[in-house]
Amino acid sequence: MKIAFLINNAYGIGGTIRSTANLSRAFAARHDVEVVSVHQVKDAPELPFDERVGLSSLIDMREDSSTYEGDHPLTRQPCTMFPDTGAAANSARLPYSALQDERIGRWLSETNADVVIATRPDLNGYLARDGQARHLRIGQEHLSLDAHNPTLRGHQNKAVAGLDAFVTVSEADAVQYRRALPNVAARILCIPNSVPAPAVEPSDHHSQIIIAAGRLATVKRYDRLIDAFAKLADAHPAWTLRLYGRGPERPNLRRQIDELGLYDRISLMGPVSPIETEWAKGAIAAVSSDMESFGMTIVEAMHCGVPVVSTDCPHGPAEIIDETNGMLVPLEAGVDGYAAALDRLMADAQLRARLGATARERARAYTPSVIARRYEALFEELSAPRNRRRPAGARGALWTRLRSALPTRLTPRADPSPAPAPRPATPEPIARPVAFAQATADGGISIRLDAASLPPGPLDFLARLRRDPKKRHIRVPLPPVATTPDPDDPRITLDPTEHTLAEGRWDCYVVPQHTADDKARLLCALAEQVHSVGRAPNLADGNVSAWLPYTTTDGYLALRTWQRPAHAEVTAIAIGDHHATVTAQLYATDAPRIPHTATIVAVSRQGEPYDFTLPLTQPATAPGHFTFTLPYSRALSLRCSAHDIWDLRLRLEHTSAPIPLGRIGGDIVDRKKTDAVPAVDLRHEARGETRAKPFFTVTNDLALSLRDTEDQAQRTAT
Repeated sequence: MKIAFLINNAYGIGGTIRSTANLSRAFAARHDVEVVSVHQVKDAPELPFDERVGLSSLIDMREDSSTYEGDHPLTRQPCTMFPDTGAAANSARLPYSALQDERIGRWLSETNADVVIATRPDLNGYLARDGQARHLRIGQEHLSLDAHNPTLRGHQNKAVAGLDAFVTVSEADAVQYRRALPNVAARILCIPNSVPAPAVEPSDHHSQIIIAAGRLATVKRYDRLIDAFAKLADAHPAWTLRLYGRGPERPNLRRQIDELGLYDRISLMGPVSPIETEWAKGAIAAVSSDMESFGMTIVEAMHCGVPVVSTDCPHGPAEIIDETNGMLVPLEAGVDGYAAALDRLMADAQLRARLGATARERARAYTPSVIARRYEALFEELSAPRNRRRPAGARGALWTRLRSALPTRLTPRADPSPAPAPRPATPEPIARPVAFAQATADGGISIRLDAASLPPGPLDFLARLRRDPKKRHIRVPLPPVATTPDPDDPRITLDPTEHTLAEGRWDCYVVPQHTADDKARLLCALAEQVHSVGRAPNLADGNVSAWLPYTTTDGYLALRTWQRPAHAEVTAIAIGDHHATVTAQLYATDAPRIPHTATIVAVSRQGEPYDFTLPLTQPATAPGHFTFTLPYSRALSLRCSAHDIWDLRLRLEHTSAPIPLGRIGGDIVDRKKTDAVPAVDLRHEARGETRAKPFFTVTNDLALSLRDTEDQAQRTAT
């Protein structure tokens, strides 16, 4: 059987894309499967699709591509599918026009698929209007009936009559659709989204981190979660909250966090894929939405053994969570009720472990193979002769209703360009070896290589320090790969006591032994950092070090390493009206105590004349710990450019080398993106309005930034 998915944009990381990637992979085990993306916005998708799944696109929206079609003549003519709502009216980035009409309609008329699955209201409309009787037409609802505005809801409800089946992701939503559409012939049923069991090590529930993930949108109500955490912050001082995702609410959430003074406890982590490595770092997963059509993040967290605290919102959570595997909080309980549920789990490690174990069991019902079988049963039901041979009168009535309800295409609607087949999304990929990396409990890194992806012959693992004039590298022989149908994956471990990795970023390869030629860069399937959560830097062989594996933006395995004779790890930052107070701990093999002569040196990037020093305090009860106050006035008096930066260092003696001050411990590769503190607006006599802000650099070291505000910069420029 050939199964085709029709999706708006397969190149992002949203729930519909993730669901399509998961289900198409499961189908590919037994069927010919393709995913047709109406738009191509990148060279490669952010979420990986199975290599057995064909991926193609209908319209190239890559502005740097020679086949870019964003200025095609048909884009200046109106879309006929739901033109007053949906993507035609509400999508600024990928608005539907006559070009979408033509390309989607042509593909539906020409595809040889046995089953076509459309994934959003507009595409359900096209499938109902332009789909063919020779293929099963399956519409999917990834939101819910109530989530759509009345106009779009009415359009899609009419389109359902032209489908063979309409699939919702919650039973509650299927019930609503059946009540709203009692006379349609289409089969309306619930088949939930599929969520694969990840290969990550599950949570041990001890991290004292609350994880939330999803689009930063109003309906997700992360403001509720932040307020609930604020109520508990003093009672649970070691706990932190991480929010993963991107979206329009980010500025508002940033402002809320700063106003509550929780910028050192709550982090906006940005989007991460795959997200499972982050769920595994959590002790609790939090869902605070006003509405969840399904709750894919709930099942993802459950697969990782993380108990979920969720609002009992329409529609999905209550169909997934019960008192044996998580906690449901009535919406009417508000922030206080949500905080009470969090508090109960934060205070009880045994309860977290018990709920987490049953959560993993519950998540198995949503594995892609199970969900694919449910779809296959639907296909069989719809393909049965008694269902395919509808009475002529019923069939005629259905099409009469359909044609009167759905918009018709404007004529003529000829595309002046040739009628292309769906465009391949990318050239045929080059076969590359695949790695699974994990930070180990002792500060090392374990790397497993997928045996099936490796080139033949004896191989070495090779890591090269990026942009290194000395061309430093390490080579480690890989264990031989057995020539069996199912060979064991070779593994190596990089141990800080055996290997020296200079500070920087290391790119990873496999290379034939005894040669430097034909090296192949390692793709990264997973980079697990769970054992580094809360971990202090290493002290060994006279150095302070920290190692983390990570996935590069283009999908390769890399290692981020720090190695220093000494290091001061920042443990807290508090922002005042005109200053910042920083607390840190010194790590050095030969300097367990901080002398009274120690100072903080602010090293200006404009040169030594603009440096300044600050005193620090050392609590007697905590050797190695110290605090200092960073008055912005000292830096303000030394301003000399549009953007002045001072790198902060600890100096133990007047003549000793400065010691870096930053955050290299823990599990976060790039603190600059996650560890943000509020800015303070000041005034400089000469430069005017100035924004002062401590920040972490690309090396995770602490620095102070003073820069012209945007308004001041514009006034200066004019």
